[in-house]
Amino acid sequence: MRLFFVPLIAAALVVVPGPSASAAQIRVTSLAALQSAMDKANPGDTIALADGSYSAGSTLSIKRSGTGSAPVTIAAEHTGQATITGSKTFAFASGVSNVVLRGFKFRGGAALSVPAGASRNRLTRNDFQLTSDGNWVTVSGDDTVVDRNVFQNRTSQGVFLQILGPSGAMAKRVHVHHNYFFNHQFSGSNGGESLRLGLSDRQSYTANALIENNLFEKADGDSEAISVKSSDNVVRDNTIRDSRGYLVLRHGNRSVVEGNLLFGSGIRFHGNDHKIVGNYVANSGDRAIVFGSGNEADSGPASKLHDRPDRVTVAYNTVLGSNSVIDGDGGDFKPKDCVVADNIVKGTSGTLVTLPSGSTVKYEGNITFGGTAGIPSRAVDPKLVKDAAGLYRLASGSPAINAGAGSYPYAAKDFDSQARTGAFDVGADEYFASGTTRVPLTKADVGPTAP
Repeated sequence: MRLFFVPLIAAALVVVPGPSASAAQIRVTSLAALQSAMDKANPGDTIALADGSYSAGSTLSIKRSGTGSAPVTIAAEHTGQATITGSKTFAFASGVSNVVLRGFKFRGGAALSVPAGASRNRLTRNDFQLTSDGNWVTVSGDDTVVDRNVFQNRTSQGVFLQILGPSGAMAKRVHVHHNYFFNHQFSGSNGGESLRLGLSDRQSYTANALIENNLFEKADGDSEAISVKSSDNVVRDNTIRDSRGYLVLRHGNRSVVEGNLLFGSGIRFHGNDHKIVGNYVANSGDRAIVFGSGNEADSGPASKLHDRPDRVTVAYNTVLGSNSVIDGDGGDFKPKDCVVADNIVKGTSGTLVTLPSGSTVKYEGNITFGGTAGIPSRAVDPKLVKDAAGLYRLASGSPAINAGAGSYPYAAKDFDSQARTGAFDVGADEYFASGTTRVPLTKADVGPTAP
């Protein structure tokens, strides 16, 4: 849909007929005019705020809905060129649906929220760098899409983005993709996650969120860059680098963590029936993949204790570190009925896999190299070679090729999203002599100017 703009007198509002009778293209030059246009918006309308800086002293209320095929779009005229400052910001009314909020630079003190009951809305190509403490963006509405935003530069406690839901439940099917989470430098010990999916009292509720293709850099505000505290989610194909924070399944059950590229970070998990498959984890120290401590066998609905990992499968990952590359936190309740299979575990010294005594774990098909295995495995050089993107991959003649053991059909794609063939290759990479290979995400791939 093309936009048709005409010059206006300051603070005026002009409606120019769009390419169809049912949609209008509206350009405004003041927040008062913006509010007026939003109050009258119809499905398919696009309301564009002219470039400039605007101080919001009262709430910018979004009350009018679009449709699935004709959303209401509220946008900066040019992405990143309309800045919202002041003590207030946009607010979605409960029940509002199919609204797109696009291209704004947020520099004020007010947090943004999509409430429960506001469904099928989208936050896209915005830049969040607020002046306030607390949680900057909260999504509680079902089927919200959060894509191509940047969340950046804070030293205060609170998270960049949290996903919640109505009281006693979780928002359903939230999709978070192609965002850039950068430079969270809160110096406290807890409460500075970049992305939090749920809370302890929501852990047993299904969210079915999809967190994919996001880039996290300098996620140092907490030991958890991504903190999952709900059930039945997928976290895939994200890149974390240069960060204190790990990808952590802190509470909840039945989540899938697959195809993530982690550098100087790692994966830690609690809870039951997770699948940790096809990830590439390169940590120059130890503890690249961590079976979390068990302070209780199974968490109650509101428990904040650490749930023992039960029936968690860690398979077809490439895990690089020094020693204790796959580790366990211990606790009174040890990992139970878990599987560690068909991983490449490469270290430099010491014992490579160090789960606590008393853990009940099935080991099969793993290749270990560079230290003492610590588990039944094939202690052999996997012959990894570094590609142009800095990823260590299988080379022709590697003993990992066609060496997978057991049956793990959910690992049928490697970390390049290529279908594995025949007997699967051990590790995150399936060897192909040629073909498309993945590279870690960069700033060009995510955020407001991403494709």
